[in-house]
Parts: sequence; C-alpha cells; structure tokens
Amino acid sequence: QAADRRRQTVISELLRLEHKRSTETSESMTALQGQITALQAQVTALQEQVATLQGLARDPTHPEPPEEAGGSA
Repeated sequence: QAADRRRQTVISELLRLEHKRSTETSESMTALQGQITALQAQVTALQEQVATLQGLARDPTHPEPPEEAGGSA
C-alpha cells in the first residue's frame, strides 16, 4: 500500500506539472499572438507608406515636400 501511495503521489505531481506547463504554454501562445498582430499592423502601415511614396515618385507634377521646420542650420 505504501508503494501505491507513492505511485499516486508521483502521478498527482506529474498531472500538476503537466497542467502548469500547459497553462504556461497557453499564456505564451497568447502573448506571441498579440505580438504577431501588432507586427502585422506595423507591416500594413509601412506598406501604406511605401504605396504613398511610390505614388508620389511616379507623379512628376507633385511638388517637392516642404523642408521640415527646425532642420540643421
């Protein structure tokens, strides 16, 4: 019976550790998904900027952008 109790203790500990690992994995996956979503938004914004700049570069009638205020003197 002592061996049975030891086995049950080991099984309980393994189940506890598996649950902890599963929870940590799930939390990591959620965090990574959030980072992926943020990166996708950044890529989309950059793609829009590139498209705008490409459009400006193709338009010979578009005036040059004004100099930024506070530039180096």
